[in-house]
Amino acid sequence: MSGTSIPVNLHILEKDYVVACPEEERETLMASAQYLNNKLQEVRDGGKLVSTERMVVVSALNIIHESLQEKQQQENDLHLFNEKVEYLQKKIELALSEIK
Repeated sequence: MSGTSIPVNLHILEKDYVVACPEEERETLMASAQYLNNKLQEVRDGGKLVSTERMVVVSALNIIHESLQEKQQQENDLHLFNEKVEYLQKKIELALSEIK
């Protein structure tokens, strides 16, 4: 059933949260919570931050930074791919013009 919300139990920094989400998004939500929990634990284990609020902010900034870096890399990869396609198109056009 698409769009049916279900309760999902999440465990983040030794605390339990119940969040409602569409049934088909349950696995993604759980993976997201696990990823967030891992990032929070990394920051906490770094030992420099004691406040949960600061740990959450630093973890969120780290996650966003990773996401933006990945997006930039994808854009660079797409740009290189497009350049290769254009190069191949020119080679094909040149080869076809020599056949005529």
